[in-house]
Amino acid sequence: MTAPPLSALLLPSDGSGAPHRLVLPSPEGTLGAPELVAAALASASLLQSLPAAGALDLHAGAWWLPVGDLQAMALQLAQAGLCLQGLLSSNRRTLVAGAALGLEVRLPPAASPEPEPAPAWPATEAEVTVAPLTLHRGTLRSGDHLQVEGSVLLLGDVNPGARVSASGHVLVWGRLRGTAHAGCRGDGGARIVALQLRPLQLRIAAAVARGPQGSPPPGLAEQASLVDGAIRLEPAPPHWPLSD
Repeated sequence: MTAPPLSALLLPSDGSGAPHRLVLPSPEGTLGAPELVAAALASASLLQSLPAAGALDLHAGAWWLPVGDLQAMALQLAQAGLCLQGLLSSNRRTLVAGAALGLEVRLPPAASPEPEPAPAWPATEAEVTVAPLTLHRGTLRSGDHLQVEGSVLLLGDVNPGARVSASGHVLVWGRLRGTAHAGCRGDGGARIVALQLRPLQLRIAAAVARGPQGSPPPGLAEQASLVDGAIRLEPAPPHWPLSD
C-alpha cells in the first residue's frame, strides 16, 4: 500500500485554462498548513519548477483552516506570483472561512462535509437534528426577507427593515440592525449571533425582545439566547455554533 504524501504538492496548470493546484496532504502530520505551503514553494523555487504567475486553487481535503491560516497562505502564494482563487475542502468550517475571504469555495467531487465537533454548550435534541448550515453572501436591505430551514450564516449586514429567519441558529458575520428570528419552528435552543447585535427586534422560538440601545462592546461578537423563557444578550463564545 502506498503511503500518503507528507508534503504539499504544487501542480502547474495543464494549459487548458484551468488554475494551478496546491494539494495539501492528510492533516495528521506535525506541520501546519502554512508551513507546508512555505516548504512546497521553497522546494519549487529551488528546483526552478514554480508555476507561471496566475490563479491557483487550494485543495485542502479535511484540513480545518481558519481565516488567519488562509490569509497567511494567500500572502505566501502572492509573493510567488500566484493568486489564491479557489478553495476545495470537505471541512465545513474551512469552507465558511474561505467564503468570508471571498474565495470560490466548493466541495471536492463526490465529497460531503466532515462532521464537526459537538457544540461547547449542551445541545438539545432539536439542535442536533436541524438541517445543515446555509451560507448566504451579501447584505440584506430594507424589504428583504431571508428564510431558511436549519441554521444560516450570513456574510454581510442585516439593515433596518430587513428580516432573517431560520429554524436553527441565525449567525451574522456583520451588523444585525434589522429583525432576526431563530428557532422559527419552535426550537428554544437556537441562538442569534452577530459581530454587532443592534436589531430592531429579536425572536427566538415564540419569545420576542427589542434590541439593546447602547453601543456594542468593542471587539466582541454578541449572542442572544433563550434563558428561562426570556431572551438574554451576552458576549458570544469564541466558537460559533456551526456544527448543527
